[in-house]
Formats: sequence, structure tokens, C-alpha cells
Amino acid sequence: MANFIISKNIILFSIAIALFMLCFSSKEAVADEGTATFYTPPYVPSACNGFENDGVMIAAASDAFWGNGAACGRNYKVTCTGATNQGVAHPCRGSDGVVVKIVDYCPSPACRGTIDLSQEAFAAIADPDAGKIEISIEQI
Repeated sequence: MANFIISKNIILFSIAIALFMLCFSSKEAVADEGTATFYTPPYVPSACNGFENDGVMIAAASDAFWGNGAACGRNYKVTCTGATNQGVAHPCRGSDGVVVKIVDYCPSPACRGTIDLSQEAFAAIADPDAGKIEISIEQI
């Protein structure tokens, strides 16, 4: 009987430790809100990589998160959440969002959004005719 009680206590202790570790090891993802615009090719040169071709699922960071170039190479999931103007009532396409890599800088006041997506990345989540959309953005 004593062995059963010791085994039961060991099991309960192990479960408690596992739950404790799970609580403090989980990474909570936090999405911010903002706006997105888009820019058209050519995409090189870029502020982060010069004349290196980074593909088309790319973006330029605004002053909101550029951080003197610290944003270079970071990946963000961008999801369309709605329209910013009356021109296109329902601009969003799908709900999965798009993952983009920051390769350029979009300086103020020229940057009209939180993030400036490549034309291809913008078209993957919204109607380009909208020009500017509301988004959620999350670093991944």
C-alpha cells in the first residue's frame, strides 16, 4: 500500500511539474493593428540587401517598426481585416494572411501605411484597387 501512495505522489508531482513548465514555456503571439499599402517592381535595390533578389513576398517597414534597420530579415504575418476607405467595401481576400520578409524601408512621410507590401503580397490578401487596407500584423 505504501508503494502505491508513493507512486501516486510521484505521478501527481510529475504532472504538476509538466503543467508548470508548459505555462511558462508557451510563446504567446501578439498581433498589432495597422494599415498596409503596396509598392510595385522593381524591388531592388533594397535598404536591407542592396541588389540581392529576395523574391516577391517581401515588404518595406515604416518608422513604426524599422528600428534603424533592426527589422531587416524579420518575417511578419499580415492579415487583411478591412477597408480604410469607401472605395472598396470588402477588399479582403481569404483569411489566412501572407508571410512577408522585411527587405526595405518605407520612410515617413512618404510611407502611407504601417507596412508597404510588395504588389504580389498585397494582392494575395486584398484587392489592389483598395490601395490601402486595415491589417493585423504579427512577427513570426
